[in-house]
Amino acid sequence: MRKLALFLVALTLSSSAYAMEGFTIDPRHTFPSFEVNHMGLSTQRGRFDSAKGKITLDRAEKKGAMEIEIDARTVNTGLQELEKHLRGEDFFNVEKYPKIVFKSNKIEFEEDRPKSVQGDLTLLGVTRPMTFSVNSFNCRVHPMNKKYVCGADAAATIKRSDFGMSYALPAVSDEVRLFIQVEAFRD
Repeated sequence: MRKLALFLVALTLSSSAYAMEGFTIDPRHTFPSFEVNHMGLSTQRGRFDSAKGKITLDRAEKKGAMEIEIDARTVNTGLQELEKHLRGEDFFNVEKYPKIVFKSNKIEFEEDRPKSVQGDLTLLGVTRPMTFSVNSFNCRVHPMNKKYVCGADAAATIKRSDFGMSYALPAVSDEVRLFIQVEAFRD
């Protein structure tokens, strides 16, 4: 009986995969992060502990959209003194710009899987186009809560000076790698 129930769930999910689906980002499993070269010596990494957003996908029509809002005040490097500096005017200026927002306007697919997400990144009040490459994408019924969930890892590179963040250039690299590890439950 359990096998029949799982088969029916899988059949329902596969037939619904051919229509527009809405997803809500799971903030417990979504951690945007970054890495930047520090003085040619090491790669410094950090993440943001709070993000929220929505994703829509129509894999049959090969279209979709994504909006993610990152709370810049939650920057986390494991070093309180560095985090205080990152929150200040030299970097994220969280008093004036507490949110970082990425809104997509195009998702490119390879077969039924997103391969890139194009849109606009707003950081420090400056909006610039950017493209995230989707390195992995998988969907399934979550084994614990039995909800349909999709997850992805995406990456992009920006020049922080394009957004007005020029403190310590060139000692701290202008080029910053951005990563979004995201899980989202179907609405």
